[in-house]
Amino acid sequence: MNANAAPQFEIPEEMRAVAEQSIDQAKVAFQQLMQAAEESVSVLDPGENPGEKRQVGALDISKKAMAFAERNVLSAFELAQKIVYTRDIQELVRMQTEFLQSQMQALGEQVKDLSETVGKAATDSKKILKIASLSS
Repeated sequence: MNANAAPQFEIPEEMRAVAEQSIDQAKVAFQQLMQAAEESVSVLDPGENPGEKRQVGALDISKKAMAFAERNVLSAFELAQKIVYTRDIQELVRMQTEFLQSQMQALGEQVKDLSETVGKAATDSKKILKIASLSS
């Protein structure tokens, strides 16, 4: 055996199948949880009621944060599914490194996007408060 060769993983096919099934079940459960959370948040949507427009900013922030959380968890599920079929340590390290790099990039984009949404919500709230104080 070559001393530089990466050790191969010898995971029985049955074990891989169980791991993949567990990942799939966890993914389905998570998607059901996210659907229930989205339905709960949508109940808070003020619609066309002008008296509750200031809640729109908070609703936008909540929806955006939930979308980011869903994207991040689904990325982790995707990585887990790939790991089930990993054949050696080098491949595992490469996949983990790529995952961490993509997550850090996504996190940077998410923080920027969320801060813009928070800023917009604050600006909109100021406008609503100003209009409300003028009409009182």
